[in-house]
Amino acid sequence: MPQPLLPMKPNALTELFKNPKPIIAMIHLPPLPGAPRYSGMAVEDIIQYALRDAEVLKSGEVDGLQVENIGDYPYLKPEEIGHETASILAVVSREVRKSTGLPVGVCCLANGVIPAIAACVASGGKWVRAAEWANAYIADEGFVEAIAHRALRYRAGLRAYDVKVFADVQVKHGSHFIISDRPFEEQVADVEFFDADAVIVSGTRTGAETPLERVVKAKQSTYLPVLIGSGLNPSNAEKLLSVADGAIVGSYMRKDGKFWNPVELERVKSLMAVVKKLR
Repeated sequence: MPQPLLPMKPNALTELFKNPKPIIAMIHLPPLPGAPRYSGMAVEDIIQYALRDAEVLKSGEVDGLQVENIGDYPYLKPEEIGHETASILAVVSREVRKSTGLPVGVCCLANGVIPAIAACVASGGKWVRAAEWANAYIADEGFVEAIAHRALRYRAGLRAYDVKVFADVQVKHGSHFIISDRPFEEQVADVEFFDADAVIVSGTRTGAETPLERVVKAKQSTYLPVLIGSGLNPSNAEKLLSVADGAIVGSYMRKDGKFWNPVELERVKSLMAVVKKLR
């Protein structure tokens, strides 16, 4: 195990989930109020939309759920995200948690870690996903900088220390050329040094397979748990989860593997059947 860069803390995945190799399934929300494709759907209907997927995912025996405003494309930069987004993420997450009894986290796109922390505090959420926790990159929405220094002070101000941070390294949907003089392993170390609780490694786009070599490098570079951030399916689960500590899964569990489609129980069961054999 690599030498820790800060005083070690307990394994966040062990604290949050009862099973090893936890599978965190995505609750993909439709466009929310203020988004370009918002249809006028009432907030109560958005909640019911989320609950339908949540109940199917629970029936498929996933380990946790992560609520995300994926329908709000094209995404805003963190400082542009409105209060309406945080508030809806909060009410949806609370209802999902109450309905399923599963651990719930929040991902606010894009890199909206502070709104996500607020939503977790209001809803009883247990973690947030951070696209750019340390360093910087060129995202679809433009130049995006590290958020750790602001987010951890915000979390401290709310005394929300139980809200964990799952942080991407070289997140999908962007160019990391501006920090290409620093090896991937060093960027993993940066995330640990900026006090994240878990590392996420992903492919190039939503649903794209995460390269095994990146997972191996991440595991060799930090004592923190490493999560697969995209592209897990029954065909590659054994390969990737033989190294990784868990995964966040969205697209595969939906009809035709499209992120905007409803969850299909048979797809959930087929993936979880493979995962259970690995535990």
